[in-house]
Amino acid sequence: MAQFQALSPPSSTKVPFHAVRRSEALSHHDSICCLRKPSLHKEVGSRLSGFHGNVIIHSSPQKVRHSHNGVIQGVLASEKSNEAVLTHEVKKGLRGKYRKVVLAYSGGLDTSVIVPWLKENYGCEVVCFTADVGQGSKETDGLEAKAKASGASQLVIKDLKEEFVRDYIFPCLRAGAIYERKYLLGTSMARPVIAKAMVDVAKEVGADAVAHGCTGKGNDQVRFELTFYALNPELHVVAPWREWDIKGREDAIEYATKHNVPVPVTKKSIYSRDRNLWHLSHEGDILEDPANEPSKDMYMITVDPEDAPNQPEYVEIGFVSGTPVSVNGKDLSPANLLSTLNDIGGRHGVGREDMVENRLVGMKSRGVYETPGGTLLFTAFRELESLTLDRMTMQAKDANALTYAELVYAGLWFDPLRKALDSFNEELTKTATGLVTLKLYKGKATVASRKSPNSLYRQEISTFESGEIYNQADAAGFIRLYGLPTRVRAMLDKGMFQG
Repeated sequence: MAQFQALSPPSSTKVPFHAVRRSEALSHHDSICCLRKPSLHKEVGSRLSGFHGNVIIHSSPQKVRHSHNGVIQGVLASEKSNEAVLTHEVKKGLRGKYRKVVLAYSGGLDTSVIVPWLKENYGCEVVCFTADVGQGSKETDGLEAKAKASGASQLVIKDLKEEFVRDYIFPCLRAGAIYERKYLLGTSMARPVIAKAMVDVAKEVGADAVAHGCTGKGNDQVRFELTFYALNPELHVVAPWREWDIKGREDAIEYATKHNVPVPVTKKSIYSRDRNLWHLSHEGDILEDPANEPSKDMYMITVDPEDAPNQPEYVEIGFVSGTPVSVNGKDLSPANLLSTLNDIGGRHGVGREDMVENRLVGMKSRGVYETPGGTLLFTAFRELESLTLDRMTMQAKDANALTYAELVYAGLWFDPLRKALDSFNEELTKTATGLVTLKLYKGKATVASRKSPNSLYRQEISTFESGEIYNQADAAGFIRLYGLPTRVRAMLDKGMFQG
């Protein structure tokens, strides 16, 4: 703690002011203040070893205030305690001033460089935040040391796996949400749970801003920021990729070296990947040309179907009111259930999708996704609903599924419409209780068995044998009435109506 020699009480001491530049005159660290230039300590009449209180220098919010005769007024705040408070202009960065910023942090080159960039440009303390959504335990090894070496004051890690699966994945499963026929929304679902946790951490540490490393071309910037706006519109948002002059990896390394930031030594993948407990996505390199077939060695969590076991495997998934609860008769927590299905589906090459999608920002992009456990869950749940939903209800639910998927993809997780659709889906899936058995073989998952105590399928009605509930003779009258518009149109075309 810096110390100053007390100024002589009780009168104010006038000290010559040598027109020091404002940016050099004062430096601030928390509530402790000191003069940056050593020579200025003597001019104020203070020594670093003798004063145990604080010094007051009168200032306005914008500039140091001095008298007309060119002196700064040093005033003793308390004659008894010799304590005073040094108030001055808060040091700003190159672009402005925030008190504390919570940064979404992965430990890679980009986010490591963002730490000193935030401090330099916004004069702020940086708190790094990492969410564990199932990207793998190795991703957090040594992360705290990396963050602090880059200049962060602390690293906060939160395990969000159970919350992610229970409160984000399962609602999308109940909704049947699939974006553009193929994409099971792995990244889209993960961003709001991460952003929500960042808002919580910002409140815990007293931050006035949050920051992310998303590029200005992608969907994730929208998903993060819409969540911030929905949950705490008072938070400022910093997106360095939309502000800084860093254009690529070489620029980032140069900036890191200049600011003594340890550059991650891990080998950079030729692909851009995002991994969580639900999926693993691949973009970039040869995938940027939709004409190129993905390389066999690109995949990481699913085996090539050609190399999958030559014997099929059966897996039974249990549901209660639309929620998956068990695998092969064993009750599991949401995260453990999904992890188990990932292992089972992955070893049979299930869950690979190669698609060209329409990004929210307007461009098309090509991505390859591995979603083994998610594919098993979606397949099983659809089969269960084939028993429990009637025709009109299923059609209405399928129509809403498109809207639900669009909302999630577009970052509108906390939109009232999505919440309303959740209520709709929860009501419709109350009867979705039962067991579904899937057969896995060479990249495919096909249904082998489905059972539900709430099944609308009744063998005694569906049988081709005679039954009391359904009289086949009744079909004649039904067809005549149901086909009346078709019959009238044909009669009109043939001139069968007079006048």
